[in-house]
Amino acid sequence: MAVKIRLTRMGSKKKPFYRINVADSRAPRDGRFIETVGTYNPLLAENKVTLKEDRVLDWLAKGAQPSDTVRSILSNEGVLKKFHEAKFSK
Repeated sequence: MAVKIRLTRMGSKKKPFYRINVADSRAPRDGRFIETVGTYNPLLAENKVTLKEDRVLDWLAKGAQPSDTVRSILSNEGVLKKFHEAKFSK
């Protein structure tokens, strides 16, 4: 089973709000998911992002693959750098 970390669209028309979810890659975009690990609001000037870093790092360690957009969000927040350092500091 391939697990992805991806965005799920919430909010109303013309006012998107996204949850960062861990889901089976075969599930629909707004369908079934395993766990919510954060939120993303692109409408605010600073693009408000909240993350559960420990859970994101745990899922990355288990082999979950982030989507392109989520990868850039995690990179901007510094999570991917922490994951890389933890992985190769042995």
